[in-house]
Amino acid sequence: MTSHPWFWLFNAGILLLLALDLFVLNRKPQQVTLRKATLSSLAWVCLSLTFNAAIWRWKGEEKGLEFLTGYLIEYALSVDNIFLFAVIFSYFRVEPQHQHRVLFWGIIGALVMRGVMIFIGVELVIRFSWVLYLFGVFLFVTGIRMAFSTEGAVDLEKNLVLRLCRRWMRVTPEAHGSRFFIRQAGVWMLTPLALVLVVIDVMDLIFAVDSIPAVFAITRDPFIVYSSNICAILGLRSLYFLLAHVMQRFVYLKFGLATVLSFIGVKMLLAGVLEIPIGLSLGIVAVCLLASIVASLFTRETA
Repeated sequence: MTSHPWFWLFNAGILLLLALDLFVLNRKPQQVTLRKATLSSLAWVCLSLTFNAAIWRWKGEEKGLEFLTGYLIEYALSVDNIFLFAVIFSYFRVEPQHQHRVLFWGIIGALVMRGVMIFIGVELVIRFSWVLYLFGVFLFVTGIRMAFSTEGAVDLEKNLVLRLCRRWMRVTPEAHGSRFFIRQAGVWMLTPLALVLVVIDVMDLIFAVDSIPAVFAITRDPFIVYSSNICAILGLRSLYFLLAHVMQRFVYLKFGLATVLSFIGVKMLLAGVLEIPIGLSLGIVAVCLLASIVASLFTRETA
C-alpha cells in the first residue's frame, strides 16, 4: 500500500489540510460555534465525496462504491465516539475553547494508530484468509450485544488507562490552559489536558476494533480501507461540536448501527457461498441508518 502513488498523494493532501486547520483557521484557542461546526462538517463531507469522485473516475465504479460504503460505515460507527468525548470533557471540566485543540491532536493520534491497525489487518487477511470469518463472527456478536445492551453512565474513575497514567506519570493537579506539558521545578510534567488526550486516543483505538474489520467486508483493497477510514475520522471532530448536545435524541440509532454490524458480520460469513453486490450492501447500510434516525426523530415529535 505504501508504495502506491495514491497513498502518498492522499497523505500529502491530508497533511496540507491539517496544517491549514491548525496554523491558519484555528491558531488561537476558541469555542467552536454551532455555525462553524456545521460549515466545517459540511466541508469535510464535501472533500471526502470529492475524493470519492476522483476514485470513481480513475479507479472505476466498483472502487468508487467500495469507498463510499466504507466511508458511510466508518462515519456512522464513529458516532459512538461523540458521546464518549462529551463524557470525558465533562469529567475533566475541559473549557470549550480548549476542546478543539484536544480533538485535533487526538485525531492525529487516531490517524497513526488506525493506519497501523489497518496495515496489520491487511497482512492478516492476505496471509490467513480465514481471519475474515473470525471478523464476521466478532461483528455479528458485537451487533447483537449492541442491540440488547442497556446504556449506563461511563465511570472514568475506573478507567484503567487513566489510573495507570496517574500512577506512573507526573501530572500537575491544576490545568494550564491549552498546554499539554509544563516544566515545574526543573521537571517536565503532564497537564490534565494531556490526560484527556491520552484517554481519547486509547478509547478511539478500542472503538476501532469493530469499525476497521467492518470495512474488510466491503473491500480488501488496503488503500480503500485506509482512505475511507481516515476521511471518516477527519470529519469526526466537527461532528462532535455539531451533535454533542443532541445525541440523546437519537434513541434508535444504536439499533441501526447494531443492524449494520450484524449484516456486515453475516456478509463476511457468507463470503464463500453468497457474494452480496457492493451496491446492495451500500443500500442496506444507508437504509438501516436512515430508518433509525427517522424513527428517533418521529418518536421525539410524537412524545
